[in-house]
Amino acid sequence: MKKGINYWAFPPKANGELLTASEVLKKAKTLGYDLVEFTVDPVGAVTPEITKKEAEAIKAEADKLTIGLETLASGLAWGTSPTDPDPKIRETAISNSIRQLEIASWLGCHTILYLPGMVSACFIPDFTPQPYDQVDVWAREAVKQILPYAEKLGVRMGVENVWNRYQLSPLEMRDFIDSFESHALGAYFDIGNVMLYGHPEHWITILGSRIFGVHMKDFRIEVGNLNGFVDLLAGDVNYPQVMKKLQEINYTGPCTAEYVPGIVGAAEKAAVALVLIEEMIGNNPEAAVKGKTDGFIQK
Repeated sequence: MKKGINYWAFPPKANGELLTASEVLKKAKTLGYDLVEFTVDPVGAVTPEITKKEAEAIKAEADKLTIGLETLASGLAWGTSPTDPDPKIRETAISNSIRQLEIASWLGCHTILYLPGMVSACFIPDFTPQPYDQVDVWAREAVKQILPYAEKLGVRMGVENVWNRYQLSPLEMRDFIDSFESHALGAYFDIGNVMLYGHPEHWITILGSRIFGVHMKDFRIEVGNLNGFVDLLAGDVNYPQVMKKLQEINYTGPCTAEYVPGIVGAAEKAAVALVLIEEMIGNNPEAAVKGKTDGFIQK
């Protein structure tokens, strides 16, 4: 199991500055992570303005520390969506994704996290809900324009299941991916995100080998909103079953803990939880975590 940590999990320093790429890589190494997932954002370690030389320097340091950089995320699409009703914003979103692919190729990443668009989102209250069928048309148009760049650069696009009120079924996501008939398009599966309206073990079985990356999160169903996201192993995700299903589809890609926003201690707790989750892989997964979570995870 390749245990990863997302850049967003690290809170700003006391002076308000975000951690540099070097600081994150060194901290991740100290905590025992195998991978770091950087994010393309307006500010931070990796921005859209990063140069090839700067990206390659990050890769070189990661290689020196034996930390993998297999996936690259981004939050740009939430404010600039490929399915926005404004065609200029859709064009910008497509350009952002192409740029993300380019940066990923410099960093040596295999996959980018791709947000296909949104009908609406509960955490963007001022966004006017868009017709589901029209969103699907725009989403497909965007992927058709971006895919050639992904194929040329040798970087895959992982469509993520997010709270976008679109692609709410694993069958829909599977068929969306398959319709493009491209090895460069697959799924970036977020375990916690699906808990509000489905079961991750079902999605894993249906998506199968299409899954390029996995975000490890947990969620308390009874909360039912953004506050329901909790520390790994503190929610309702049946991780023994999830790991069993990932094993059944022969998934060997990144298992990356994602915390948004990052808080003090998040990366440390996730590192311990991922070790416990890894121990679930085997003949008696339920016993692997019994009695081991007291003291660092609160139910």
